Amino acid sequence: MTAVTANQRLLDLDLPAAAAELDTLAQQAAAGAWPYSAFLDKLLEVEVVARRKRNAELARKMGNFPFLKSLEQFDYAAQPGVDRLVIEELATLRFVTEGRGLVLLGPPGVGKTHLAIALALRLCDQGRRAYFISATDLVTKLSLALSENRLRTAIQNYVRPSLLVIDEVGYLQLDKLQASLLFQVICKRYDLGAPIILTSNKPFTQWGEVFAHDPVLAAATLDRLLHKATVINIKGPSYRIRDKVAAAKGGDQVS
Repeated sequence: MTAVTANQRLLDLDLPAAAAELDTLAQQAAAGAWPYSAFLDKLLEVEVVARRKRNAELARKMGNFPFLKSLEQFDYAAQPGVDRLVIEELATLRFVTEGRGLVLLGPPGVGKTHLAIALALRLCDQGRRAYFISATDLVTKLSLALSENRLRTAIQNYVRPSLLVIDEVGYLQLDKLQASLLFQVICKRYDLGAPIILTSNKPFTQWGEVFAHDPVLAAATLDRLLHKATVINIKGPSYRIRDKVAAAKGGDQVS
């Protein structure tokens, strides 16, 4: 078999990275007198690494993230109430595998969305699907789907990802229909053991107001959302306010 034929067969098998490195690795194998198994292992490793990278890039693109943040960028010094060990445990993504949720509570600007996105991106880097959406966008899209008689399909789209991030629950009060639609998504994922990361600026005691002043629906939602979930309440200062104050002070010093 010629090198050209071997290269083409790799392409026929949809192994483009291995095909691209075939000649180089073959030369290295000949020079180093590699066993056939070692050469094959190295060739397949090149393809596996490239495929993982492509899958991770695709997962990130499909994740609908408003911005990209890493856990390494999170400022624990500014939020001393956040337990680094808890975050590091969450970063192992065992909570996703075990179907456990995560709820991040706290006022605006304390890093809830940062942590949610960073954890979701960790999952994407494994080539697994995560999807980010604000609570307002979610209920708006589901309301439209209901009016167009495609609600079941729309809900399934939010059930399919390995991890769903629902951001900013509580920033706007939901009406009866919107509260019911959000409940359906949470309930469906709960029934399937599919985890959710949810952020909210409202304590659980105020969720009855958020859910169309329906404490029964709010309780049913929390019952499913909090079962086996980790809850992190961030009470530190807002990053945005802190940065604005620092910028103002810096401006005063310059002037």
